Amino acid sequence: MQGVDTLILGAGVSGLATAAALGQGHDHLVVERDAQIGGYCKTVVQSGFTWDYSGHFFHFKHPEIEAWLLANMAAQRVRRVHKRAFIHCGARLVDFPFQKNIHQLPQDDFIDCLHGLWEASRAAGPAPSSFREMLIARYGRGIAERFLIPYNEKLYACDLELLDPEAMGRFFPKASFDDVMRQLKTPDNSSYNQTFTYPEGGAIQYVEAIARDVERARILLDEPVTGVDLERRVVTTPRRQLRYRRLVSSVPLPTFLQLCRLPHDEAAFSWNKVLVYNLGFDSKGHEQRHWVYYPQRELSYYRVGYYDNIFDAERMSLYVELGFPRAAQVRPELLLERVLADLRSAGVITTQRLIASHHVVMDPAYVHVTQRGLAETARTLEALRRVGVYSIGRYGAWTYCSIEDNLLQARELVRQLRAEALL
Repeated sequence: MQGVDTLILGAGVSGLATAAALGQGHDHLVVERDAQIGGYCKTVVQSGFTWDYSGHFFHFKHPEIEAWLLANMAAQRVRRVHKRAFIHCGARLVDFPFQKNIHQLPQDDFIDCLHGLWEASRAAGPAPSSFREMLIARYGRGIAERFLIPYNEKLYACDLELLDPEAMGRFFPKASFDDVMRQLKTPDNSSYNQTFTYPEGGAIQYVEAIARDVERARILLDEPVTGVDLERRVVTTPRRQLRYRRLVSSVPLPTFLQLCRLPHDEAAFSWNKVLVYNLGFDSKGHEQRHWVYYPQRELSYYRVGYYDNIFDAERMSLYVELGFPRAAQVRPELLLERVLADLRSAGVITTQRLIASHHVVMDPAYVHVTQRGLAETARTLEALRRVGVYSIGRYGAWTYCSIEDNLLQARELVRQLRAEALL
């Protein structure tokens, strides 16, 4: 049995950021089930196209984080892009976010949406108890039913009545009646991710930048965890047993709790799956687009992203996202023709011919933030902390957050442990 001071489960952004923050002089190991680092931030290069497992674009609020990563990939060209995002509304595209740009709708639709928003701004009622109720109470039925409800039902693949009113937190674009009126004269579509950066080698370059501050010998790849003994502080893999003083996990919390055999309310944890198709074509398509959102229920996907417009490439390169309930059996090989037909019907594909494709199923994809889930997450995270286990990251902490948030959480955990003299 091998002993280690700090054992880290997962070589994605959260796990590697924790190892980097600990420093090369600290006794630690990172255990990763896959043969590559990166988690969901892996990159695929195929037939001259560069794709990620899904569209992972970095939006930095902390200059020191961005400076650190850029310094660690000085040889990589990094593009800084001003986001161009739209909502597909039948015969026209409306600027994102929808709720601030309803004046771009046909007149009757605009009047209905604006009147609903005005009524919502004047209404005084009980606080919404669900995400769906919040959408209607804050924006009115016109806006909610034209875009916010159908789009988010496709994305989360669930009844929005199940989600907490603040399920998306600071990432949900807000707009008051006054904001919409100001938008008529002075357009302002700024949001938390209005500007993003993207390396020409794909999102994996950011992961490699983090990993440059971690000794590669301390990263054990292709080594899935099969059990965690909290009492003995021992992690078991098919190859070895590892005794730890403290454990940091970025494994999805429901999976980790099962590995630990820690009693918990399994039904409190809910999520969806997302099927991502990466598609490469022989010629250029629409320009001046990075994302287009599709609320139409008859279309299989909820979002399409254009890599070629980020890279200024000569051939159309897309990622297409489809949401599914967690229990759904996803058959990518059977769905591709439907997706291509839907892309044609929406005008994304015209004369272009598909020449390369890749797909991945993300499971879990989006955490369903619910009141029951929030309570059980808080309880189990505290129970783990009492026995020297720290579960972090989007999936480890079972939350909705950005990639930068994962980096900050890892750094903050190490700072707290040092402050408490636990390192």
